[in-house]
Amino acid sequence: MSDSEYEGHDDDLVERLAAVDEDLAEARARALRSGLDDYELDEEDFDLLQGVDAGDESVRYLPALPVIAIVGRPNVGKSQLVNRILGRREAVVQDTPGVTRDRVSYKGEWLDRRFTLVDTGGWEPDAKGIDASVAAQAEVAIDLCDVVLFVVDAMVGATATDEAVVKLLRKADKPVFLIANKVDDVRQEPEVYGLWNLGLGEPYPVSALHGRGVADLLDEIMKVLPTVSAVAKEEFGGPRKVAILGRPNVGKSSLLNKAAGEERVVVNDLAGTTRDPVDEQIELGGRVWRFVDTAGIRRRVHLQQGADFYASLRTQAALEKAEVAVVLLDVSQPISEQDVRIIELVLESGRALVLAYNKWDLLDDDRRRYLEREIELDLAHVAWAPRVNISARTGRHLEKLVPALETALDSWDTRIPTGKFNAFLTELTQEHPHPVRGGKQPRILFGTQAATRPPTFVLFTTGFLDPGYRRFIQRRLREIYGFEGSPIVVNMRVREKRDRRK
Repeated sequence: MSDSEYEGHDDDLVERLAAVDEDLAEARARALRSGLDDYELDEEDFDLLQGVDAGDESVRYLPALPVIAIVGRPNVGKSQLVNRILGRREAVVQDTPGVTRDRVSYKGEWLDRRFTLVDTGGWEPDAKGIDASVAAQAEVAIDLCDVVLFVVDAMVGATATDEAVVKLLRKADKPVFLIANKVDDVRQEPEVYGLWNLGLGEPYPVSALHGRGVADLLDEIMKVLPTVSAVAKEEFGGPRKVAILGRPNVGKSSLLNKAAGEERVVVNDLAGTTRDPVDEQIELGGRVWRFVDTAGIRRRVHLQQGADFYASLRTQAALEKAEVAVVLLDVSQPISEQDVRIIELVLESGRALVLAYNKWDLLDDDRRRYLEREIELDLAHVAWAPRVNISARTGRHLEKLVPALETALDSWDTRIPTGKFNAFLTELTQEHPHPVRGGKQPRILFGTQAATRPPTFVLFTTGFLDPGYRRFIQRRLREIYGFEGSPIVVNMRVREKRDRRK
């Protein structure tokens, strides 16, 4: 369904919202909120609405959940263990090694403790690259978790790949649990004793397939798992964290060096010179920033070998730790699928976004015309991102990067009061109601901003809203409130009216 269906004629939404004062907006929002009591709400709904009921000023975002990472070589049963811990079938399980390509996060709960469970994979199907890629994946997982579960196949015993991962785990200042999987009954327990030689302490015999030993394991994990994640928590007050992203040889290291005013990073015409992210605190535009220079992302992560594979994983880790991403695009070359995919990674991560068009000093009139057309076609979905035309080599227009970063981060931090947001929804839906679908017309009952970083809105509705209508709401939110440089998330909670006869 095209978005134009929802456009209608030009409206006077801005003027109508201006006529709604704060007191009236809040009174309307309270009335809409009380109307939700006639609908079937679940525990999560009440958690979300608790802050709204107490007033916007008292809204407190939940602390970051502690993170448990599951690592190990292919086919030892990591995904099966994930499903067993979650109590539901979420992770893909298959007898073929290497089904899990990337780190995948799930929300889990045990003994009333909630946590994030990260299932890792990322190995290549050919044996040549397996040691490097499993170790690289493990290193990223260790870096971004509070507790590590290292899974070994007890029936096979420790392998060279296992020992390579153990070296990383021994250096990590994190609690590590050695999981001896596939111990399906007591007769197989003697197989576990050989794993003491890995030097990670007592192995925990479990059967992810049958659930044997998993409850006892979780009890032990809860004893060391922090209440709030030490790695996923948001840091306030320090330098804002900026990830520099882009395909290989696009000029990321040159940009960092020019911003720092000295040679901090090796610059070479050979693509892929940078292997690790290099964190640097740099003063730019009168304030200090923490820049992360990342290795270039290549096209297919799971087909890479060795160092390139490792670099891609580190890039994703850097993005997770950043608040805003500067995606560098080489204007001397056509915008590629790779460029678009990197931007998609930023959108998926929910980070603020700035587009920096590098090598602008090399642009001639013909190429400029083609470039504008490419931007119009390939980057229309991120037209809201601030755009800066620079030369990382000469430093031209580098000063324009700072206001772009500040704008994107301000948008990322923006919160719209519940009264204002519901006034926006009411005026918008009166002017442009959702089309009737199957004889029914979905209505928005109430809306609230559940979070910032990125701005995340939740709509309580009587039916499923068309994707095009949700995009229309997002677009109008941008027109009214800006949000330049930040993704906007609009989620729905479809709720049915409570049966009063029960």
